[in-house]
Amino acid sequence: MEVYLVIRDLVSLLLVGLLMIWGWRALNWVWLAPKRLERCLRQQGFAGNPYRFLSGDIKELFTMSRQTRAKPMPLSDDIGPYVVPYQHQTANQYGKNSFTWFGPRPRVNITDPEKIREILNKFNDFQKVRTNPLLNLLVSGLANLEGDRWSKRRKIINPAFHQDKLKNMLPAFYQSCSDMLRKWEKMVCTEGYSELDVWPYLVDLTRDVISRSAFGSSFEEGKRIFQLLEDQLVLTIKLIQTVYIPGWRFLPTKTNREMKMKHRDIKESLREMIKRREKAIKAGEESNEDLLDILVESNIREMEAKNMGMSIEDVIEECKLFYFAGQETTSVLLVWTMVLLARYPDWQSKAREEVLHVLGDSKPDADGLNRLKVVTMILYEVLRLYPPVVELGRSVPKEIKLGNLLLPAGAEVSVPIL
Repeated sequence: MEVYLVIRDLVSLLLVGLLMIWGWRALNWVWLAPKRLERCLRQQGFAGNPYRFLSGDIKELFTMSRQTRAKPMPLSDDIGPYVVPYQHQTANQYGKNSFTWFGPRPRVNITDPEKIREILNKFNDFQKVRTNPLLNLLVSGLANLEGDRWSKRRKIINPAFHQDKLKNMLPAFYQSCSDMLRKWEKMVCTEGYSELDVWPYLVDLTRDVISRSAFGSSFEEGKRIFQLLEDQLVLTIKLIQTVYIPGWRFLPTKTNREMKMKHRDIKESLREMIKRREKAIKAGEESNEDLLDILVESNIREMEAKNMGMSIEDVIEECKLFYFAGQETTSVLLVWTMVLLARYPDWQSKAREEVLHVLGDSKPDADGLNRLKVVTMILYEVLRLYPPVVELGRSVPKEIKLGNLLLPAGAEVSVPIL
């Protein structure tokens, strides 16, 4: 009986100790650490809203964004107030040396070019932001790796983007563009004109280009993967509008269940595609010269040479990343290019004259595309005014000196590309 009482008391003490440790960690995470970070930043001349328990500025940020997006977008090159209204308001209210709260983490705005150069060069000190682990179900692979793992993966993938390989993809690009233009020509052939929303066509175009050039299929075959990714993106936007509480991802909420189910469906579709291609390559069949072939071939060579190549899971994540990251960024560039060319018909004329002069009626080739100087200038200007990614966030895992600033561990930095 005495032994039982001793064990009971020891277990009770252990549980109380664990609860105190967890309680202290929770208090430090939601209040003590954020207030310490805020004090450190204010002492260095940074300004921002006072920290609000757990949520920070997230609620206001997304509320303002929803309200702004509910109105039509003004036809102006100054898109900051519409695209990132809260960050725009913060900069106006507090100046360039400001910070915004993403939950219990302050994100410092860095606008000095030399400091930005240092952030991008010191990628081991300024690491990718880690938030809700469920977000990895949408995009993972090279985009999430750091250090040596990133270097090794990049080395395997690099051959897929050599200039000669990209030249081989031009016929696929040409075919996808021709298919879209034929649809538009049919729409105008009866009356000689037709009003249409070009955005969905350009989305389908970029998806078709990725399917043909990267995976040797058509958009129709890849449509299910794109749809699942689109569904996942909607769920991801819901997740980033809330503060992630550690362990929450394991709860069987509706969003968590849907996110995991769609992730499994995408993985299975890609796994079958990869296995078929791997089997064909090992059987000596002729290469398709697309991204998937290059990725699998490079992986096989790496496995044979050093046994350090990518697993099937790794290849799946890289394929998924390429499906996701390549299509919307490109379609955004194309649609804004069309908007600006419509607003500036003199540049539209210059671009058309150059294309007709350099290419004439022939199919575009790599040499001809490289000589389109005016078109290249236009594309760069569109990227400057309407960048597909408006902000780049990096975490600060340990205290570090950045120019004349001393950034505390646990803070984040924001490179406002827009």
